[in-house]
This record gives sequence, C-alpha cells and structure tokens, in this order.
Amino acid sequence: MSKDSSPDHAQHGAGTRGGNPHWWRGGVIYQVYPRSYQDSSGDGVGDLPGIITRLDHIASLGVDAIWLAPFFKSPMADMGYDVSDYCDVDPMFGSLSDFDRLIERAHELGLKIIIDQVLSHTSDKHAWFKESRSSRDNPKADWYVWADSKPDGTAPNNWLSVFGGPAWEWDSTRKQYYMHNFLASQPDLNFHNAEMEEALLKTVRFWLERGVDGFRLDTVNFFFHDAKLTDNPPLPKDADGDEFMGADAPDTNPYGFQDHLHDKSQPENVGFLKRLRSLLNEYDDRATVGEVGDGRRSLHTVAAYTNGGDKLNMCYTFDLLGPEFSAGHFRRAVSNFQKLVKDGWVCWAFSNHDVTRHVSRWMQPGDDQDHLARFSITLLASLRGSICLYQGEELGLEEADIAFEDLTDPYGIRFWPAFKGRDGCRTPMVWTRQAANGGFSDGARSWLPVPESHYHRAVDQQVHVTGSVLNHYRATLGFRKAHAMLVDGPMSFLDPDGEVLAFVRGEGTERLLFVFNFSREPAEWAVPPALAALEPAHMPGFGPSFDGTRVSLMGLDVFCARIGR
Repeated sequence: MSKDSSPDHAQHGAGTRGGNPHWWRGGVIYQVYPRSYQDSSGDGVGDLPGIITRLDHIASLGVDAIWLAPFFKSPMADMGYDVSDYCDVDPMFGSLSDFDRLIERAHELGLKIIIDQVLSHTSDKHAWFKESRSSRDNPKADWYVWADSKPDGTAPNNWLSVFGGPAWEWDSTRKQYYMHNFLASQPDLNFHNAEMEEALLKTVRFWLERGVDGFRLDTVNFFFHDAKLTDNPPLPKDADGDEFMGADAPDTNPYGFQDHLHDKSQPENVGFLKRLRSLLNEYDDRATVGEVGDGRRSLHTVAAYTNGGDKLNMCYTFDLLGPEFSAGHFRRAVSNFQKLVKDGWVCWAFSNHDVTRHVSRWMQPGDDQDHLARFSITLLASLRGSICLYQGEELGLEEADIAFEDLTDPYGIRFWPAFKGRDGCRTPMVWTRQAANGGFSDGARSWLPVPESHYHRAVDQQVHVTGSVLNHYRATLGFRKAHAMLVDGPMSFLDPDGEVLAFVRGEGTERLLFVFNFSREPAEWAVPPALAALEPAHMPGFGPSFDGTRVSLMGLDVFCARIGR
C-alpha cells in the first residue's frame, strides 16, 4: 500500500456538497467495466485514464451516475472481485491520482461516481488473510471463517461454492478449513468479528473522503453466515420434479440444488447495513445500491435491506436479468416488488457484467436486433425505480461467442461447455469501426477479443445516425428526465391483455399511459373508458395507430400518451 492509499492519509472533506440527497431515487446509472472500456496504455486492458477520455460519451447519454466495477489492487483471479488492498488502485488500472482526476472530471460533467465494494470476501493475498492463516492465535485469527473438519476429515458442512465444489478449503498451517462462497482464493470475512467490521468500514470511509458519491455492494446478502454452520436443506422441486423452484444458479451448477438458508441472508446482516448507513450519513448526498442474489426470497431480502430509511438506499435483484421475456413476467416482477417492498427502492437492470446481454437473451429468429434494443430501453426507462445500464447496451451489442482458449472467467472455465461463463458480456467497448480493436486499444491484442459483429455497431457508426440505437437511448433518457412522474411517480397496472402490458405512471393531472406489445404479432388494445382525452406522445422508432378508443400495435411496439383531465 502506498503512503497516500492508507485510510489515515485520505483527503478529508473531499465529498461535502450539500446538493440533492435523493439524486439516486429514479436516477440512471451507467455501469463501466474498467478493463473493457478504454485502454490508454496499449497493454490491451482498459484503465482509469482511458475512462476519463470517454466521460463525455457517458455524459451525452443523459445518465446521472457511473458505477465502476472493481479497480482495486488484486491478483485478478476473479477479475478484481478478489481484493488484496481495499485502499489502492491496481497498477493495471492506474493510480490513486488517476482516480482523483476521474472523480474531478466526472463531477465537472455533473456525473456521480459509484464504486464497487466487495466486502464479503478478500483475496487470499490480502495482508489480513495472510496473518489470519498463519496461526490460530494471531490478532486476526478470527477475521475469516475458520472451522475444524468433521472427524473423518471432510468439510464442516454441506455448503457449496457458487463457482463449483464445496465452500470450504483446507489450510495445512492452521489444520482447519476456511469458507469461500466463490473461488478458493476468495476467503470469506467473518462478520461476527466486530474488530474486522470496524477495519472494513474504515476502508469504506477512505473512499468517502476521496469524494465518491456511493457504493454498489457486491453480494450484499452474503456478509454473515450461520455461526452454528448448519447444513442447508435441498431446494424443493416443481410439481413434475424437474426444476428447482427459485434456484440461485443454473441447473448446470449444483449450487442451485440447495436452499441457502444458512450460508447467506442471515438476520445479523441488517445490523451491519445500519452501521454502514450511519457512516454514509456523515457525508452529504451519498447512496448505496446492493446486489441481492437470494433465489425465491430475493424480494423479501430487498424489503428487509431497504425499508425504514436506515439501511441501503436501494437494491437490485436478478428478476429481470434472466431469459424470461413476456408481459406477464414483467408485470409479476414489478407487482411483486411493489407489494412486498413498501417503503424501499429498487434499481432495475436488464444487463450487467454477470449475465448474457439482454438482446441475446430475448431475441427470437426474425427479430430486428436494433428494434429489440430500442423496445427494451423504452420499457426500462418507463419503470418506477432507478435504472442501471451496462456499457455497450446503448449500441445494441449482443453477447459475444468466446472460444474456450480465450476464456478468462473462472466460472465459465469451471462449467464449460454447458455454461460459458461471463466473458461474452465483458468484451471491449467498440468506439471506431475502422480502428484496431474497435478503438478500444492500439495494442496488438485486447484482453478479450472484439467480436467482428460488434465493429459495425461502434459509436462512430451510430452517433450521427437518426434513429440509431445510441441516439434512441439518448432520446429515451431525455424523455424520462423531462417527465418528473417517470423519475419518482407512482405506477399502476391496467387489466392484463395477453402479451400487452399497459400501465399508468404519475397521478392527478400529471399522468402518462404506456402500452407495450411483447408479441412479435400485431395486437389491438382497447382504451378503458376512464382514460379519457389521450394525447399521444411521439415515441421515435415505433408505429402504433390510435383512433381515440383503440390502439393498434405492431409486433414489439410501444404506445405512449398523456392522460387528460
């Protein structure tokens, strides 16, 4: 750790603003995966100076904040989600001064900066773990989750790792097992240890002092474990005995066979989130968004973590990050959230660095990829909640098909070929069609190959084209920002009608009607008598017709209208 990276050497007061404490509510967040955004050094890996050169592009979209995936010091066994120093930048990405410049330039452009905090586990190369594993009686001996074997030498219980195999690894020095929810090189921190918690919160304060506006909390429900190490029961199957109900992983991964009652989402988690919120409340206008992966209990967990105004500001789940694409599915997901999470807040997303890009998940034979991309952002931007975009979706990028020999994701390497991992959504951003590596890097090779099919979707191929996916994103986000009811207004569904999803945003005299046809076939939708004097709003890229009482929609079509008094 360099001297200026110590928590005790941070620049105090860097983040006091006194602006809008609720900027996150209904805000639009743009996720940047640093190693894939822009390479400034020619080594084929994106970095912080590269991101700085592209901030104008992000600002031009009309977003409110940037979420930066991890850039901390790390051996990169899991692409930075294995942190070896919470208070320093990995040289691969630059330096702390580069980060300070990024914060300064982003704020000049009116952009907030949210950084990824990986608090549930560290790298096994972290100084804390090196000390912890050295003996059973050192000062940090209990900072990680250690347990004796069963009498026959096997693991303490049946808990599984998300990345395959048992969630336990034997350490020959301590002659004990340590817990890891992910890779064996990502040991889990012991949140039952108050001293460890305080040290972890000190690293959070370091970044608050440096001026960050918020935190995305990785695997936020994984912090605590059942101290009794109780075995997880099997997850119930559906009536036919074929599919696990509400599984936490695809059926290629036995992690989804268990009901994870004891290795995550423990009640003690709420107390830690309150302590974290108390820390953030010492600073103006900060926000948190938590990642909740909790199978069929996800929305209940979100409610517990966001209600009361004293824990997280918002959470996101994987409800809309799967393959389901139907009016009924979206209605159920949003309705269930509104029913279960009374005073909390959600952040909706269709894509991120952990899932197949949504145009690939939802595209059917014969679909126009650009049209599906336009339909998707129009839907996302009309939902109640904050929304998160993933880099490249504003270009309509599809999932890349990565050869096995090019894989870097340990999850994909472990479960290949049934599950190809996450590299396909992490390929470099494409800026210039005619440039090497799509303008991402002038090096001989980028860390993941740029797919040939992505080149014609580069920014320079869309920026001046009316109706391009990129310009549709800009127009749609501008429409959302121009209508206050879309940022924070209520949302009420109208009676279901096949593959047509209809709902109203706003209340009183400020209301908008949205009608989405999820079918690839034309559909008719009758306007309820209570919705009188509709004034259609122009939605570029869509072609419904309206005769005053009925809306005629083409396949994957959208109708929007202001509701009169």
